[in-house]
Amino acid sequence: MNILAWIALGLIAGAIAKAIYPGHQGGGILATILLGIIGAFIGGSLGVFFSTGTFALTAPTLSITGIILAIVGSIVAIFLWNLLTSRSAA
Repeated sequence: MNILAWIALGLIAGAIAKAIYPGHQGGGILATILLGIIGAFIGGSLGVFFSTGTFALTAPTLSITGIILAIVGSIVAIFLWNLLTSRSAA
């Protein structure tokens, strides 16, 4: 998949994941694309793991199933990002 398709998949998945994920997430369009691309890798890897039982760092294709996997992966990436950047109240 070429770089433009990766950016398109990252933008779509990141924007949908930010809309679904509760609360406020910082960052602009670049952060959305970056978390979407990272989420695509997470979702693709989880999809391969659950279907074959082996771990492989892959990304989904630009299809409905691939977009759903990328959205799920983007939600996981946003959750992890919020855990890393949140400040404790103590």
